[in-house]
Amino acid sequence: MDKSQPDADIAAQVAKLAAEAKEKAAASGMTPPDLATPDARQAFLAQQLQMLNLAKNQGVEMPKTMWAFWDTQPVPKMKETISDEDLGAIEASRDNVRQEPYSLPKNFEWDDVNIRDPAQLKELYQLLNENYVEDDDNMFRFDYSPDFLNWALSPPGWHTDWLCAVRASTTKKMVGFISAIPATIRTKTMATEMVEINFLCVHKKLRSKRLAPTLIREITRRVNKRNIFQACYTAGVVIPKPVSTARYHHRSLNPKKLVEIQFSALGRNQTMNRLIRLMKLPGQTSLPGLRKMEKKDCEKARALLGGYLQKFDMTPIYSEEEFDHWFMPREGVISSYVVENSDGEITDFGSFYSLPSTVVNNKNHSTLNAAYCFYNVSDRLKDLMQDMLVIAHNQKFDVFNALDLMENEQFLKPLKFGEGDGNLNYYLYNWRCPELEKKKLGLVLL
Repeated sequence: MDKSQPDADIAAQVAKLAAEAKEKAAASGMTPPDLATPDARQAFLAQQLQMLNLAKNQGVEMPKTMWAFWDTQPVPKMKETISDEDLGAIEASRDNVRQEPYSLPKNFEWDDVNIRDPAQLKELYQLLNENYVEDDDNMFRFDYSPDFLNWALSPPGWHTDWLCAVRASTTKKMVGFISAIPATIRTKTMATEMVEINFLCVHKKLRSKRLAPTLIREITRRVNKRNIFQACYTAGVVIPKPVSTARYHHRSLNPKKLVEIQFSALGRNQTMNRLIRLMKLPGQTSLPGLRKMEKKDCEKARALLGGYLQKFDMTPIYSEEEFDHWFMPREGVISSYVVENSDGEITDFGSFYSLPSTVVNNKNHSTLNAAYCFYNVSDRLKDLMQDMLVIAHNQKFDVFNALDLMENEQFLKPLKFGEGDGNLNYYLYNWRCPELEKKKLGLVLL
């Protein structure tokens, strides 16, 4: 759309789209977004995304119906301007936290997930495997392994009641889930006890039941009961109000497979052989003293990472126990490496985690093996990251993904990462923070 178009015209188009969505919803006997058929839901979603993009690109205020739920929550408004002086809670902590769980639709009930119980862990894995995040073209769906979920959901201080499930009352089948885990997050100069919210998932056949807002309210209530009133989370969609936005970049490690599953495509006048040669990596790492991190390295590596994160305005703060949990190597889950010099000092630290995706409807391939850049510290970041690519390639990963936050721009283009087609928006709940450039983001959420 022409950027010079008057704001009034843009606003009129946004209002028209909202009215059309209402008409279609009314025709189905429901109100947005509870549309009865997949086609109706898809049409409404397309209109919603179009309006969101108009608002984002043109600075137009959205109709309030678009964010009816978020208008009831303590989050900044989309057009709100926030300065450093505003940093802090939106609503004060309170004692009168609701004691009773929120009501669910008939025939559904709340449950806690004991992640240490293999049977419950398997149930959660199956729910996420079949119903969690897919790409826009429905070709890939995250496949968090049970070992990964155990790691991601049970850090020091975790609580079973923060792993919140919805079950069908008769069959006891798990049909919805949301999680919270404890974290200390520093924004600018203030360190705050928060939770990281993740894995919001509702069974595909129940998306018209409006379970997602109820799951959010219920996990908020459960966290509030333990006197924590702030949270951080990420989402691919735009809701009120991102504190920052980053974008994923992808480095091909197995270009032939990535083309076959349509994760990537051959460029004009490019052959497969040329692409394979272009993406070829050294057979072994180059940094002297690079090795897998051991328990004895954790104290020094934590100090190295903590010092590095001081450069940024939104970061985690790890205790010794938390650092050990998040970064000690676990087969098929988290890989961490250090560089030790001749004096026994840890000079560099690198890490990535494993998050495969199910390849939907492909005859030859069922899994995309993806490594995700986690936290890395080095005065020679490009060299360290090339070694991380070599290690990931030798471990049979197909692609290495990295966000363009922190100082990652130093290695993305030189190491032939390609820009992805989606943004990852960062949010804070009940906390005002000025908008941050992505290069000031020092936080990676799973």
